[in-house]
Amino acid sequence: MTPELSEQEIVRRKSLEELTSMGINAYPAELFEINTAAKDILANYTPESQSYTNVSIAGRVMSVRDMGKACFVSLQDSSGRIQLYIRRDDVCPGEDKTLYDIVFKKHTYIGDIVGITGYVFTTKVGEVSIHATSFKMLSKALKPLPIVKRDDEGNAFDEVTDPEFRYRQRYVDLIINPEVRETFKKRTQIIQSLRNTFNAKGYIEVETPILQPIPGGAAARPFKTHHNTLDMPLYLRIANELYLKRLIVGGFDGVYEFAKDFRNEGMDRTHNPEFTVMEIYVAYKDYNWMMDFTEEMIEKVALDLHGATKVKMGDKEIDFQRPFKRITMYDSIKEHTGIDISAMDEDALRNVCRDLGIHTEKSMGKGKLIDEIFGEKCEGNYIQPTFITDYPIEMSPLCKKHRNKEGLVERFELMVNGKELANAYSELNDPIDQRARFEEQLRLSEKGDDEAMFIDYDFIRALEYGMPPTSGMGIGIDRLAMLMTNSHSIQDVLFFPQMRPENA
Repeated sequence: MTPELSEQEIVRRKSLEELTSMGINAYPAELFEINTAAKDILANYTPESQSYTNVSIAGRVMSVRDMGKACFVSLQDSSGRIQLYIRRDDVCPGEDKTLYDIVFKKHTYIGDIVGITGYVFTTKVGEVSIHATSFKMLSKALKPLPIVKRDDEGNAFDEVTDPEFRYRQRYVDLIINPEVRETFKKRTQIIQSLRNTFNAKGYIEVETPILQPIPGGAAARPFKTHHNTLDMPLYLRIANELYLKRLIVGGFDGVYEFAKDFRNEGMDRTHNPEFTVMEIYVAYKDYNWMMDFTEEMIEKVALDLHGATKVKMGDKEIDFQRPFKRITMYDSIKEHTGIDISAMDEDALRNVCRDLGIHTEKSMGKGKLIDEIFGEKCEGNYIQPTFITDYPIEMSPLCKKHRNKEGLVERFELMVNGKELANAYSELNDPIDQRARFEEQLRLSEKGDDEAMFIDYDFIRALEYGMPPTSGMGIGIDRLAMLMTNSHSIQDVLFFPQMRPENA
């Protein structure tokens, strides 16, 4: 159903019709050459330099101050805003003033995209501006932009700060809230910083399948689809781990991938069903080496973005200077609950959960119960970067058994601001042990655990050809972007977060 047009939308469509009737194309196809940007002019122009005498710039009209035969316009391009001075006699030097009086004054609205040529000067009040010598309509906006309302302190409010509006119409959010563009530029810088670190060490960036016959590499509920030609079910990947480890088997010493993963699970401030993860696997390394490498990598990201290791997150200051604190999972649980669970079986753990007021399901095995205790009572306490190490074997079916501690595996998770940021192992490369772990996951699935892992027989076959000792690590790019940009919701660092249908 087509929504009813507002009064302003009707006016703009009539304006478009009038321009068309005059033979003026409001959406011209020809190239408009741009030779500068608003930010460049404002940063570098000086009256003495004799520079910027012939500029060509394009952008969106954000405000107009009409002065009769002249006007001041705020133009916004991708770099920022700059003032234009448009005088009728300059853009229409002949007798015909139609271009200014009709096309510009009558038919140019806030939100329209225009191209301007001219020269830079400083106004009497000292504002660097562009004195236009010509202008051209490049794209007419048929919907009006929301009016940005600000309080006495200059803070925006109303529609432009409403998350429902901002996330659903991100294209408008980016226009009227320029600081949002800076968040996404920093997100790109984060990814580039990580790439630079990996490439400098000679690791290879690769791509692995998004549609997979078996959703492996994590404990999560997948999205399922069907391939008509092959007449078989396929799943959107929940992780890319098993494919990356196949490449280590194939002879690469280090591989990494920035991947879109998908999990058919809940949504909240730190979870979106579609998310970005970086996974890296390095041969002949273990989880101790990976902890050191993760510290190096995260510290460098902070320095590349902020020039410092200390980063503001709300009212907190998080310091990414290495080394980070390290504590085992059992010690963490004992520290925050006073209970030593290291020798407990499933029944005893279920009783602990009951005593601590933690909800459990019958389908939960020992690993899930321990995970619930840690998540409820420990995780939120780790604001500063902290490695939680040495997990119970039941929680980690792809991880190598601990070399010194019975019943544990060589795994760590990096906790920051009360949430998991990274997860890493000394990778399990024993195919017999791996098969047994998968079979235990199958038993959990039969008990009703819909997040238990599938058995990937091809992956076991790959291990049977021999995988060198390897350490792997996955880091949530969205959560890292939240931390590095002081964003409180994952929706703030995703261009297009998942949302319900608009009128649901």
